[in-house]
Amino acid sequence: MNGGETIINRIKADCDESVASIRLDAEKANAAVLAEAEKQAQLRGKEIADSTKQKIAQIQAASKSRSELAARTALLKQRRAEIDKTAGALLDYLTGLGDNDYFNALYRLAAQLRGKSGELLLNQKDLQRLPSDFENRVREAGLDARVSQTPADILGGFILKSGDIEENMDFAALLNARRDEIEDLINRDLFAK
Repeated sequence: MNGGETIINRIKADCDESVASIRLDAEKANAAVLAEAEKQAQLRGKEIADSTKQKIAQIQAASKSRSELAARTALLKQRRAEIDKTAGALLDYLTGLGDNDYFNALYRLAAQLRGKSGELLLNQKDLQRLPSDFENRVREAGLDARVSQTPADILGGFILKSGDIEENMDFAALLNARRDEIEDLINRDLFAK
């Protein structure tokens, strides 16, 4: 080999060595960049997964809360419908009683007002079928009252009027008062959970 070829071979070997060293450094740098990128991707992926899990938990909690509220609302609506149905049937039953049973019910109502006095207001139907001893039986029950001949606008039962004070013993009013109590109990039961 001549001197020029030796120099060229030497330059070529030095270049190959330099290229190999540069390539090795580039591969190391590339591996480090890839490792850092993978690490960052894993961290970001974990952040996204954690955020997604949290959002899913929030959505599930809100959905559960909405479905529980919808179930309670539906149950409350059904219970109120049953109360309406029962109250209507009870009012029909009371107003449909035969004369003897009907007026016995009025005597029991009169006993609840024991010691009071005034004027009894009945509906037109009751005034027409009033037993002859009605006022005496009311007094025996403890209520000192006389029957007004002016009919009251009620379905059944009576109103005791003492001056400006009225005791409403109308069947519908009594049932409505009990209905409110029953609804309060239902609401407490449903919404206390």
